[in-house]
Amino acid sequence: MRKLFLVLLLANVVLFVVMKNNGFGMDEPEVQAQPDLHGDMIRLIPAPQNTQARSPPSSRTAPAPAPAPSPAPAAAPVAVPDAVPTKAATIPDHPAASSAGTSACLEWGDFSGTDLARAKAALSAMQLTGKLSQRQVEHDRGYWVYFPPLRNKAAVNRKIAEIKALGITDYFVVQGSGRWQNAISLGVFKTRQAAQNYLDYMHTQGVRTAKVGERASKFKETIFRLDGLDADTVVKLTALQKDFPDSELSVVPCALTK
Repeated sequence: MRKLFLVLLLANVVLFVVMKNNGFGMDEPEVQAQPDLHGDMIRLIPAPQNTQARSPPSSRTAPAPAPAPSPAPAAAPVAVPDAVPTKAATIPDHPAASSAGTSACLEWGDFSGTDLARAKAALSAMQLTGKLSQRQVEHDRGYWVYFPPLRNKAAVNRKIAEIKALGITDYFVVQGSGRWQNAISLGVFKTRQAAQNYLDYMHTQGVRTAKVGERASKFKETIFRLDGLDADTVVKLTALQKDFPDSELSVVPCALTK
């Protein structure tokens, strides 16, 4: 047994030497030298942030968004030919003129004193034969523009001469006895404002001592009636009324004719 052990040991030693010296004729592969990597030329490529694969772009382009519809242009105003104005349509805004047609009936008043004389002259110039009439209305109380009672007849005559020199011809002297004897009236009016307006006018004519006062006695005023007027005449009367701011021009029902 000891000899067998030595034989086996010797055999192992021999086998080891043979294998170390390539005793079997098997060449080990030569390790090929790796080329120089030139570290100074190495560039690191950063990894993509999004690792998901992108889908290729579609060959169909997305349709462009439809443009917002532009607001429809405002319709141009249709030119409507103006109606041919009648002559009555040119009458100023006045209740008498706005209702007047081709055959109108009007009343114009109230008049007294110098306004009555002026209105009569203006209406006469319009040649309203057969269309003009007048009536009187009586008032229990009113206002007048007057010179206070003068001392005597001589003083009355001097005052009359003075006012005539100023171009004033419409007046009357209060006769008889009483507190108003020898007073001179320049006009009687229905309202205090109308009387004051006339006094202001007298001042522009040079009158200085006339006054406005209430008159308790009855007095009369005139109202003109005008029938069957055409549009032209209504226009003229409406314009004329502006010269008499204390008067009123109004439409009245036309009288029925048989």
